[in-house]
Amino acid sequence: MHHLQCACLAAETRRKSFFASVRLSEERLLAMEKLWIYVLGFALSWVTLVLVRRTQLRQLILLGLSYLLYATWGKWFLALLVLSTVSNYALGRYLQHRVSVGRLWLGIAFNLVLLGTFKYLPGFATAVPFHSLRSGLQHIALPLGISFWTFEALSWLLELYREENLDPSLLEFCLFMAFWPTVISGPICRLSSMLPQFRRRQAPSWEDLCIGMRRMGLGLLMLALARVEAAGLVPGQGVNAGFARTSGGYSGIDVWFLAVGYGFQLFLDFAGYSSLVIGAARFCGFELPENFQRPYLSSTPSVFWTRWHMSLSFWIRDFLFMPLATRRRGFWWRSLSLLISMILFGLWHKGTLLFFLWGAFQGLLLVLHRLWQRLFAGAGLKVPELVMAPMGWLATFSGISLGWIFFRAQNLHQAFAMLRAIAHPGGYAHRHLPSNFYLLTTCIAVGYFAVAGVTGLLDRVATPANAFFQSSLVVLWQERWVWVTPLVAVLAMYAYLVIQIQQTNLNSPFLYQLF
Repeated sequence: MHHLQCACLAAETRRKSFFASVRLSEERLLAMEKLWIYVLGFALSWVTLVLVRRTQLRQLILLGLSYLLYATWGKWFLALLVLSTVSNYALGRYLQHRVSVGRLWLGIAFNLVLLGTFKYLPGFATAVPFHSLRSGLQHIALPLGISFWTFEALSWLLELYREENLDPSLLEFCLFMAFWPTVISGPICRLSSMLPQFRRRQAPSWEDLCIGMRRMGLGLLMLALARVEAAGLVPGQGVNAGFARTSGGYSGIDVWFLAVGYGFQLFLDFAGYSSLVIGAARFCGFELPENFQRPYLSSTPSVFWTRWHMSLSFWIRDFLFMPLATRRRGFWWRSLSLLISMILFGLWHKGTLLFFLWGAFQGLLLVLHRLWQRLFAGAGLKVPELVMAPMGWLATFSGISLGWIFFRAQNLHQAFAMLRAIAHPGGYAHRHLPSNFYLLTTCIAVGYFAVAGVTGLLDRVATPANAFFQSSLVVLWQERWVWVTPLVAVLAMYAYLVIQIQQTNLNSPFLYQLF
């Protein structure tokens, strides 16, 4: 009887493994099909912009391609995007007819209700007493990119309220909301910067092609490295496995490496995606706002948040923090406004207590930095920049990394357990994670600072006024896409092969699409 049970169990295990492998193969096939659809859409966009000179025809073709590409993620996603677009266009015209606070709030309320229904309502479904209703609410799917295109719609209404000179046609506004490089995960654009580009008749220039190729190559490399950091050099020994531990606990060293490792995974994933779509758009002649600018070289939290997810950070600054902070005078009111803004920043990602705490923690870092500046200025203390800059960088990097624990932890219990491990000095004598993980995280961190540092140095010295770079070196630097792009492509292919050998599931969405 025992042998029969074992045989049945083994057969069931093989059956599950077989169907799991079939599902994985189907998912990879679908991912490859979607990739080729996007490549075809990208090529058709470029051909359209090269051959077609009539502005409206250009816009119509780009809009059709954008809708077709977005529909591959779900037809009802497209229906919701169209509903939001048409509604916001009508609300904008209604506001433009007579600018008033009431009409602005009507538009804001519409967008917040739409966003909250799909993004936050499923999380509160557990409080609903009726089982059938609760089950239905919990299965509401989150439309891809809804956070990004909702904020773009809000920026249109807020710019109109500020009486910006915006007069898009319905076709242009639809293209702004659905533009295929930005609709999924940003960068968050503003109509005031995109409208003149949609109305241009010029074909993409040679400079656009060069910059676009370089940015796309860099983005692919960063995305590949993010997946290596998530999975590990050996399957099951990366960031994901570290945060999935259910026994054995953590040491202080474990937690710091996990926090830093996840911070770089998140950066490489989202900055890589941003670089990819910025490059694709630039290849077609469109300039999108930057999203990242060497954030981990920042020496203060304030500087960090002008370099990390910049399109959202500047949106929060311009449309939330500044209107709130200017309502009253005083240091503490501005500090409270900053704290409120960062809490809402956190909740924008996800409506959970962990993201509330993450936003509050980041706001607290910013307030403490301002308080530190205020105390130093009041006391008349002056610290040499040579000393202050490294200290500021270390404090900023440590604080930001510590905050990623709230961003990534699976639950509140795990987050506080990891913080307790950091605060326990005796735990630093032990390590519980695989050695490969420490090696990988160290290499990625050192590589980032080496590349960012050298690039920053070259940007400073490679100027026309510097005679040292006035010969072949300046040409090599100015035309660096010629040698950087092939190098990046080779490294990206190598990283891709490493992941394939590890049989890592490549059909997972870009990390920031989860928010």
